[in-house]
Amino acid sequence: MKENTPMQNLPPYLFARIEQKVAEAKEKGLDIISLGIGDPDQPTPKHIIDRMAKSIYDSANHQYPSSIGLLEYRSAVADWYRGRFGVELNPKTEVVTLIGSKEGIANISFAYLDKGDISLVPDPGYPVYSIGNLLAGGQTHIMPLLEQNGFLPVLEDIPSDVAAQAKLMFINYPNNPTGAVADIDFFEKVVEFAKTYDILVCHDGPYSEVSYDGLRPVSFLQARGAKEVGIEFHSLSKTYNMTGWRIGWAAGNQQAVEVLARFKSNIDSGCFQAIQYAGIEALNGPQDCVEVMRGIYQERRDIAVARLQKMGWNVIAPKGSFYFWIPVPKGHTSASFAEMILEQAGVIVTPGSGYGKYGEGYFRIALTVDKARMEEAFDRIEKAVSGKVEF
Repeated sequence: MKENTPMQNLPPYLFARIEQKVAEAKEKGLDIISLGIGDPDQPTPKHIIDRMAKSIYDSANHQYPSSIGLLEYRSAVADWYRGRFGVELNPKTEVVTLIGSKEGIANISFAYLDKGDISLVPDPGYPVYSIGNLLAGGQTHIMPLLEQNGFLPVLEDIPSDVAAQAKLMFINYPNNPTGAVADIDFFEKVVEFAKTYDILVCHDGPYSEVSYDGLRPVSFLQARGAKEVGIEFHSLSKTYNMTGWRIGWAAGNQQAVEVLARFKSNIDSGCFQAIQYAGIEALNGPQDCVEVMRGIYQERRDIAVARLQKMGWNVIAPKGSFYFWIPVPKGHTSASFAEMILEQAGVIVTPGSGYGKYGEGYFRIALTVDKARMEEAFDRIEKAVSGKVEF
C-alpha cells in the first residue's frame, strides 16, 4: 500500500540515521565515540529513581492516567516556574502534561494548522518543528538563524504578507543546535510581533537549566504579555537526565493549553502516573543535582574550547545547552566532513545540514560523553584533520 503524500515527503529522522551509522560501525568491530546525539550520559538522580520505585508498586498507577496529567504534577510545574522564573501559572488551566516535549511540539501543528497554513520555523533548528508542520499539511517559512545576528531570527525580515498568514512561530533558547541564548528584550519583541499578526508562539525551552559561567537563561513566559500569545514546551529530560522517561509539559496561554490537551485526549492516553510522581520529586526535591550537572558540562565545554582552538577553530564557547556549533573546514560540506570524521576517527558528529538549509557549513557536537572519552575523541579528530584541512 502507498503511504500518504506527507509521509512520502518525510525524510528519515536525523538521529535515526545517526543511530544506524553507529550500529553499522559497531557491527564491524569499530570503537565509536558518539558526539552526535544530545542524550545525557549521567544517571537520573537517585531520589527521583527511588520515588519511581515506590510509585510503580502502587496499583492505582497501573490504570489509565488522566490525559492532561495529574494535577499534583501540573502544580509542581507551576511551583517550579514561580520559584525559577517568577512566573505565575494556574496548574488547572495553564499546564498540560506531555509524554516528553517532542510529542507536544509535533502535535501543536496538528491542533492548529489547516492545509496550506504557514508556520514560521527557525533554520537551523530542531527537525521536529518543520516535520510536525509537514505532516499536518502546513507550509514552512524559514527564519534564518545567522551567526552575525547572534543566531536570533530577524523579525523585520519576515515579509508582512507571510506574517499575516502565519499561525505558528517556533523559537528555541537556549538554542539547539547553536548554543545561543536569548534575552528578555528579544522575547518581548516576539510577543509584540505575535500580537500584531495573531500568531501563536511556541517556545521550546528544555535547555533552560544547562548554562555556563553563572548565566541563568530566562523563560519566554517572563516576557510581558507572553501568556496572551504563546506557550512554552519544557521537559525533565535534560535538567534531570531523564530522556528515556518521556515526561514534559506545555505551559502558558490557556486556550492553547486546552486545544493541545483536547487533541492529545483523542490520540494518546496520557503519561504513566508513576513517572509523573517521579517528575514531582524531580521538580520539588533537592536541586543540588542540577548544579552538579552544570559543573560537569562546564568542565567538558572548557575542554572542548581548548581542544578545538588548538586544532585551529576559532570557536566561541556556548552560553547555554550542551552543544557546539562549529564551521566545517574549507573544502568540505557538513556531510562530507562528518563522514570523514566517522571513517578516519571513529567519531560521530552531526552534519549541520540535518538542521536545515542554513545549517550547511557547520557541524554539531554534544558534550554528552565523559571527559576522558571526550579527550580521546578530540585526539582522534586532531589526528584526522592534521595537515589535511584549512580553517
